[in-house]
Amino acid sequence: MQSVMWKQAVEWLAAAATDPQECKREWDYGAGTVLVEAGRYWDVLSVPDRLGLLALDILWRDPLKVPGPTLVDCAARRVGFFLPPDPVSEWIGFGVRHVGRGSWVAVPPPYRPAGRLEWLVPPDGTGTLHTPGTLESALREASGTLAVLAPVSAEPVVLDGW
Repeated sequence: MQSVMWKQAVEWLAAAATDPQECKREWDYGAGTVLVEAGRYWDVLSVPDRLGLLALDILWRDPLKVPGPTLVDCAARRVGFFLPPDPVSEWIGFGVRHVGRGSWVAVPPPYRPAGRLEWLVPPDGTGTLHTPGTLESALREASGTLAVLAPVSAEPVVLDGW
């Protein structure tokens, strides 16, 4: 059953690539990451890692609902939430970037990390994505928590990468 899920996840994610077959070859035999186009099957909301990790933790509170695909860029210290394409939405927040049509996202295969990129929640192959309203609520809650913690935190905020 696990191998069927990974196969479906690979097919679903590779479908966003210009050449899905070449994408899968690159995952298996190349550098391990491929640039795929956002805006057709999904958009990505990229946020600073502390905000994103806390929001993901909040999303895991519902034991009956698995969050949508979520990617972390360890070097850039960013978390990317995959959500339905929406060319008119505006996401506002410090360090928040909405990546949609006309943009490209580097992704590793769903079954292993590659370099600085790793799936926190890999795609499941069904097309399940984050629900924008639920994600927004989790980000608001996480932001409020970080605002309370910020005065006691010595960790600097780094805003580079995605």
